[in-house]
Amino acid sequence: MQDFKLFSGNAHREFAQNVAKNLDIELSLAEITRFSDGEINIRLCESVRGKEVFVIQPTCAPANDNLMELLIMVDALKRSSASSINVIMPYFGYARQDRKAAPRVPISAKLVADLLQRAGITRLITMDLHAGQIQGFFDIPVDNLYGSIVLKDHIASKNLKNPIVASPDIGGVARARYFAKLLGLEIVIVDKRRERANESEVMNVIGNVEGKDVILIDDMIDTAGTIVKAAEAFKKNGATSVIALGTHAVFSGAAYQRIQESSIDEVIITDTIPLKGNCSKIKVLSVAPLFAEVIKRINNNESVNSLFA
Repeated sequence: MQDFKLFSGNAHREFAQNVAKNLDIELSLAEITRFSDGEINIRLCESVRGKEVFVIQPTCAPANDNLMELLIMVDALKRSSASSINVIMPYFGYARQDRKAAPRVPISAKLVADLLQRAGITRLITMDLHAGQIQGFFDIPVDNLYGSIVLKDHIASKNLKNPIVASPDIGGVARARYFAKLLGLEIVIVDKRRERANESEVMNVIGNVEGKDVILIDDMIDTAGTIVKAAEAFKKNGATSVIALGTHAVFSGAAYQRIQESSIDEVIITDTIPLKGNCSKIKVLSVAPLFAEVIKRINNNESVNSLFA
């Protein structure tokens, strides 16, 4: 590998340290402090002149603080003459605001893309964007990795007797179909009606789940309302078990309590976002080794896409 620097913000230091460990390097030092009025101040503690730099920072909650911290760090790197600035954003905040769903509303995902590019990033590496078209908001290379490569291996190791893949809504069918293809399985779909933001009501199940081990897959789990109600529908229709998979564990509101009290047998998520609570039904799989491999390939000018081919 060529010489490069790996920095991290405060959003998910543990994840950054795991990536560094997989690369057999140390995180580069940067002092991140606050002025008395709450403004962020960053000082790089080592030279990055002429270096390829990677910065790890998911823009999870508190999204605004984490995003601003990232922008300021990128500006510091640009002004310190880094040759390239590759941002590793395991979770891309504001991704759900990817289009005008109503009159007089912003497209916040596009605004975030513009801010990152204006700050000076030269490449974005993220995972399971809520909407794939967000890649088109950028005029720089964007690598959208698939968490399913890690989730698939774990599910395969379970040796479920009668598995079937499920999508929590029509919008997630492509994701469910891709995952089902990896495992050679059929899919079913949940038909739901969303009454208000962050709440959902499951209407019915399209497909037969009687006697099946249902694998419910989504890109993120927020309030957990969707997967809990979907699990109830599957169990009412005769499903033997329900395992929910989600790349991004947003887990806002009463998500932990909902999952613990639900009919879901297990929730499997990745470590793109740090967990803020505990639940016996939740299992975390690390995608740090995958991001470490991507860093190696980018640094060596090798293909990233071949990892998922």
